[in-house]
Amino acid sequence: MSRNCMQILTLGNSYTWSLRSYFPAVVASVGDEVKLEFANFGGCELARHWSYITAEERDERCRIYDGGNRKLRDILASRPWDIVTIQQSSRDCWRLESFEPYTANIIAYIRTHAPGAEIVIQQTWAYRADHPHFLPGSAWDIDQPTMFRLLTECNRTVAQRYGLRLIPTGLAVELSRRGETAPFVNYEPQLPAPLHWPDLPPQAGDVVGQCHWRKNPATGELEIDRDLIHLNARGEYLQACVWLATLFQRPTAAVTFVPDEIGNADAAFLRTAAQQAVDEYR
Repeated sequence: MSRNCMQILTLGNSYTWSLRSYFPAVVASVGDEVKLEFANFGGCELARHWSYITAEERDERCRIYDGGNRKLRDILASRPWDIVTIQQSSRDCWRLESFEPYTANIIAYIRTHAPGAEIVIQQTWAYRADHPHFLPGSAWDIDQPTMFRLLTECNRTVAQRYGLRLIPTGLAVELSRRGETAPFVNYEPQLPAPLHWPDLPPQAGDVVGQCHWRKNPATGELEIDRDLIHLNARGEYLQACVWLATLFQRPTAAVTFVPDEIGNADAAFLRTAAQQAVDEYR
């Protein structure tokens, strides 16, 4: 099997920052190599990326990307990128109207400044079931299955509209949830209120979300911080395997790297879910 070195730029947000944890090691374990660079901002929507691009183009002195050191067009022209990925923010990924005209504009911009790169879209994932947006009477007025269904429809529509390949991370998250032997069970919203350190709400059985105690800087008191939208260590490993199978077209069964934070049996389960997602989407 020949060694494959791929140069990948992500134009995204925290949903690709998570690749830093395990993706390079997963790729290396099958004998390949990835050179990753990020043009990310936390929570950044396609609309905000386009606003940054237009601001840079209006003013030659304006540099927003790379910590304010470079324009996006200079990053795009800096290497012969194999892949440039785009994605919508998690809060907008299930609203089709939020994608345009920004997707079209960004795709055209990438093709102008990195004409040799393939543009790929990452499918994002539904929040964990205990997210406040899923509570009855919330502004979103949806539940977790509805969020997954809508974001799947949006990403599939956009990918087909522009002839893009899709990285089905969100599908892998959904398949892993369905395949858990002891899946995450939601709890009453008031449960965290009376808890005291080190007790935490239930969080096993999902690849999304993690809770921890932190000190409130204003009050000096400990409180529970619930991250119910980002991948935890299991999810980051799952994502890395999905990206490998999609972009490098290597079977996840060939992956030998297992993080210290994940048991061997669980890692095998996550690799299987990743491969199933890629196979099903194809």
